[in-house]
Amino acid sequence: MVRQFITFSIAVVMLTACQQVPTESLADSSPDPASAPAVTGPITEDGPIAREQVQLAIDPEDEAVAIEVAEPIEPQGTDSQTTGVQTAGVQDLWQRIAAGLNLDHSLDQPRVRAELDWYRRNPAYLDRVATRASRHLYHIVEAVEARGLPMEIALLPIVESAFDPFAYSHGRASGLWQFIPGTARRFKLDIGYWYDGRRDVPEATRAALDYLEILHAFLGDDWLLALAAYNSGEGNVRYSVRKNERLGRPTDFWSLDLLPETEGYVPRLLAISALVKEPDRYGITLKPIVNEPYWEVAETGGQIDLAKAAELAGISTEELYLLNPAYNKWSTRPEGPHRLLVPVGKAAAFESAVAALPVNERLKWLRHKIRSGESLGVIASRYGTTIDTLKVANRLTSNLIRAGDTLLIPTASQPTTAYDLSDEERLKSRQAYLENKTGIEPTRYVVRSGDSFWRLSRRYGVSMREIARWNGLGTTDTLFPGQELKLFIPQGAKLATVSAPVHEGIIRKINYRVRRGESLAMIANRFNVALDEVKRWNQKVASQKYLQPGDRVTLYVDVTDTD
Repeated sequence: MVRQFITFSIAVVMLTACQQVPTESLADSSPDPASAPAVTGPITEDGPIAREQVQLAIDPEDEAVAIEVAEPIEPQGTDSQTTGVQTAGVQDLWQRIAAGLNLDHSLDQPRVRAELDWYRRNPAYLDRVATRASRHLYHIVEAVEARGLPMEIALLPIVESAFDPFAYSHGRASGLWQFIPGTARRFKLDIGYWYDGRRDVPEATRAALDYLEILHAFLGDDWLLALAAYNSGEGNVRYSVRKNERLGRPTDFWSLDLLPETEGYVPRLLAISALVKEPDRYGITLKPIVNEPYWEVAETGGQIDLAKAAELAGISTEELYLLNPAYNKWSTRPEGPHRLLVPVGKAAAFESAVAALPVNERLKWLRHKIRSGESLGVIASRYGTTIDTLKVANRLTSNLIRAGDTLLIPTASQPTTAYDLSDEERLKSRQAYLENKTGIEPTRYVVRSGDSFWRLSRRYGVSMREIARWNGLGTTDTLFPGQELKLFIPQGAKLATVSAPVHEGIIRKINYRVRRGESLAMIANRFNVALDEVKRWNQKVASQKYLQPGDRVTLYVDVTDTD
């Protein structure tokens, strides 16, 4: 199985995009940072961060406020769904995992002992992890076992995300396996408005195991080096190996000069593996997880409102989101995947109910009459959807629309609060928690043309990372005019005037020729200028119902604005 990846790996490892992942969930950073081992803390696209910095940037309780609410449903498996291991009498999944652990846990290494001591001092952390893991760990164990991989890999999501399916680092790593966008794309995980494949548990597990097999083959069939490369990138590990080779030094993991984060990452996995293998030895009682499947796959046959899907499955929307954390919004993605994970025993009834559901009840539809000057982008923004969704729903082959025509808009059937783990509601919960904790009433700020995290950080005297964290974003995300941000600015802070320019730009006149399907709003967004200004500069063109290819538009653009 491993060898079939070698050819692909040779091409892949020449890329510089590394898999950079945090070592702990945003929900479960250490409750006692001072007692934790020194070599810890996530590495992000901005570089390594010390653990104490993580504590300032990521409050250990932030995400827990939003998602630590539902106990798992008791599985309803049947004998036909059990494995050979189960019929042999292994009832606890931890025991099954322990039987498959075969790496050297290197307990003579100080770094492993330090990590093990931390876990022993924090049994409540392990309980929280077990509660989250109970939904998905069985299925990950099955996947690892099917490939004949070391069972330590099934425990890697503990180190990556503490089994928080919504874990997100400010280096833009997401999901149980903490993929960054670049690595996700390499392994065919889609990321978009409706759906984030990094949080799709079956798909992300497939991608993570593919990646680990490639790394294992590329790095001399050494699992510790493969794990190190999963954390910091194969290029970094290969560089350290070659450096030691040149110096005549050993090239095993313990002998390499790696990033501090990576030097703590592998020992952390070895420590948790040692604890799972012999919990009695370390005075730990692991919260039992039944050795049975928790979920099964149900087909939806197309896009469906998640509140309606939860109703048909006989579960809460919260439980549906925890099983299907890849869905960002109030429904499944229009273009698929057209499937949902539901608790074992519920798939057949769910599929029958979906098949009997009238088409017009799968989603709620609104009719929108197009006004002069509106574009698909403007309409999509107004209704919280995407241009592609509107095009699919209305069978449009281009972005060209006409004033007076009517569009069908798919919308949520319930208030946004019904979709309690959609990205909007999780962000609201996080912001409410921050407001309560800090006692600061957030400042509402509407993004304007030309704004960027850097400019806002200078204007308000806070860091870009803080602004991004407050709003559930990454510092490399794009800000769009009209987007609302909440800023937790301390009382009495001296702020720059919001309307004051950050710098004096160099303005140039541009005569732009309209392309097929473009609107004034699209052109304004492309050149980072306000739509109202574009209309004022081009009153004759703006008075038309729609633009024609070849029309000329005059723009006054700040050529120094490169944000």
